[in-house]
Amino acid sequence: MSAHTALLVIDAQESFRHRPYFREEGLAAYIERQQALIDGARAVGIPVAQMFHVEPEGAFSEASGWVKALAPLRVEADAVFRKRRHSALVGSGLEVWLIEHGIRRVIVSGIRTEQCCETTARHASDLGYAVDYVSEATLTFPMTDATGREWSAAEIRARTELVLAGRFARIATVEQALAHIPERAAA
Repeated sequence: MSAHTALLVIDAQESFRHRPYFREEGLAAYIERQQALIDGARAVGIPVAQMFHVEPEGAFSEASGWVKALAPLRVEADAVFRKRRHSALVGSGLEVWLIEHGIRRVIVSGIRTEQCCETTARHASDLGYAVDYVSEATLTFPMTDATGREWSAAEIRARTELVLAGRFARIATVEQALAHIPERAAA
């Protein structure tokens, strides 16, 4: 197992397909990169923690049946957490798991780039974790600001990279995140 590193797969769940803002644009590329990151983590012994966002009602409720991995992703997580806040580190039990497993570096991926993924990256950094933010293994959707301007998913991703880079995270590709393993546990 790769010592001190964990992959976080945040909110990569079917619930998003049932939101009015969901778009297929960028989905295939995201699925390919997210799966490459999951498979790569498994291959080098990095544990995978999967987070699901849950709400009392609607598409993110347990009763909806959509709080499950976004098809066709195959996650096979070492640990699964449920969260009710943007940061995966608030009230989910994830931080306890990271501490118990001696994790000091997290690789952040999932849905949505600028919301739960970015918030978790900032929070993890503030708690002292080294953070690799793998933008290509995140997904988001266009958003409209108060002036009526629509921001594309690519613009939102670029903005997220800008504000995280060098402050809260290292922006990395799938390959860079998997190659940057500070220590290896003895086999």
